[in-house]
Amino acid sequence: MKEYDVLVIGSGLSGLFSALLLAKAGKSVCVLEKNQQYGGNLQTFIRKNTLFDTGVHYIGSLAEGEVLYEYFKDVGIADCLSVERLDINGYDRICFGDTPNVMYPHAQGYENFVQQLLTYFPNEKKALEEYAHTMQSICDKFPLYRHKQAVANYDVHTLSLKLLDFLNSITNNERLKAVLLGSNFLYGGTDEQTPLYVHALTVNSYIESAWRLTQGGSQITDLLIEKLRQYGADLFNQTEVAAFEYTDGNTINTVISKQGGVFKAKQIISAIDIKQLLNITGKAPFKPSFYKRVQKLQPTVAPFSLHLILKPNKFAYLPYNIYWFKDNQSVYQSGWYPTNDFPLSYMLSMNPPKDGGVYTDNITLLTYMNVDELHRWQDSFTTNTEGNGRGSHYELFKRQRAMDLLDVVAQQFPSLKSCITDYYTSTPLTYRDYIGSPTGALYGYKKNANHIMESVFMPQTHIKNLYVTGQSVGMHGLVGVTISAVLTYQILMRSSGFL
Repeated sequence: MKEYDVLVIGSGLSGLFSALLLAKAGKSVCVLEKNQQYGGNLQTFIRKNTLFDTGVHYIGSLAEGEVLYEYFKDVGIADCLSVERLDINGYDRICFGDTPNVMYPHAQGYENFVQQLLTYFPNEKKALEEYAHTMQSICDKFPLYRHKQAVANYDVHTLSLKLLDFLNSITNNERLKAVLLGSNFLYGGTDEQTPLYVHALTVNSYIESAWRLTQGGSQITDLLIEKLRQYGADLFNQTEVAAFEYTDGNTINTVISKQGGVFKAKQIISAIDIKQLLNITGKAPFKPSFYKRVQKLQPTVAPFSLHLILKPNKFAYLPYNIYWFKDNQSVYQSGWYPTNDFPLSYMLSMNPPKDGGVYTDNITLLTYMNVDELHRWQDSFTTNTEGNGRGSHYELFKRQRAMDLLDVVAQQFPSLKSCITDYYTSTPLTYRDYIGSPTGALYGYKKNANHIMESVFMPQTHIKNLYVTGQSVGMHGLVGVTISAVLTYQILMRSSGFL
């Protein structure tokens, strides 16, 4: 039986990227993926010859010299991506139900960001400049975020700063605060516990530069897998890890799959949800305090998505995303809506037209969904290759929520309903079954500024040769999980004797 230097569990971006760094360093690598499709939140699907993304709808910091470009350049894929830059003067437009004719822009480039919003908030120059300065200074405190080598060292003070405290300190203008928080769907906020750094690391990447992937997020997966195979790595899909065998009490020597496969490796990286990992390991290998800390983690919000196929030449392509909120207060609480007041917010995005024309043939709508609405089906499981359908009541529920969402979207885009030919829906259960998050959460687990070290993890675990990476233990988003993979790679190389 072949023994690998490193076995990676999970083929999301963090898993593939860490695997590629190790393979590039000359290590023998194996990647195991439980689903048919590799890629985690980079997965795409096609309906009626129309491509849809499941989790990545646009990407930041991909201009030459910026952080994601540089990390992708390190592994040889930066110049292979098919991308289109979003509107420089407003890659995101923030809208509110009480001012339907106003779209507040989030522009690319910090000076431009400030100038575009000054049109709407002429008396808030000082606040906007302080916001721009703080976003950049927070990011500077994370060397890997700036593509710099550094020993991992958590600055607890910086991590514990609260986002809402900061906004309240720079302005009393409630609409401006809501606009600055308008893309909070990108990090699953906002409440009084949300750390400032989560917001800063997320929005900074898009303010630097914002792009759409013209061939979907799965092109990143395909490029990483192509590189992995060039370096001799083995990848196995439809291979779900079920158990570990140990030697010396606390070292994994064998990984056993649900399908009966047996794999041996010197080092293991888990790129799956950390609670799912502990379901495999059990309590015994960990300190009780660590196990309890993981079990207490609170998931971020979960999504309901509506994917639309449109009639030809009917709906103009928008080179930006729309974030809509019912009112200022909805920015803070749209994940906790009354059942009869769904939704309080949504994001509207689309893939660029295949013909390069002025009309789109697709739209994706995302909003938050309370997982309690799905309790009747929580014990079900279904993917394209496993499980069974959830039944007619589930389909009726999804249809009703789709119509509720379209009714709200029609306030901003009255003609949209008449343009739709087909639609497809996904609930938190869909994301749970495909991605492996226990609740279908978008961004792993909440970071609590009041107890920040309870939700921040180092890659090395109490099991001597087991490391963790990905959004459930670090930052989320493409930039965040890439950096998580780099950190895991660096620590594994130093502590395992590979260097």
